[in-house]
Amino acid sequence: MRRGSRCAGAHTVTHVLASSETTAVRFGFIVSKQVGTAVVRNTVRRRLKAVCAAALPEVRPGTDVVIRALPAAASATFPQLRDEVHRCLRRAA
Repeated sequence: MRRGSRCAGAHTVTHVLASSETTAVRFGFIVSKQVGTAVVRNTVRRRLKAVCAAALPEVRPGTDVVIRALPAAASATFPQLRDEVHRCLRRAA
């Protein structure tokens, strides 16, 4: 997370590190206890996974993406998370 580019939004912070390798794109998710209970954290994580699965064709191979959910992500709707992550992926990648 220390290298690469970072894009912050109201609900997430996205870190993107692109390399010249042709390996598969890797996504990582950080959803801390500050986001909410286990049920809320898992819901946020599942939403982020679905957003990233849809955005996979847009991301170059060899890219590592880490998305950290902020506490506001617990009350965010799916379209809000989708728009924010897509914006950050386009901007950072």
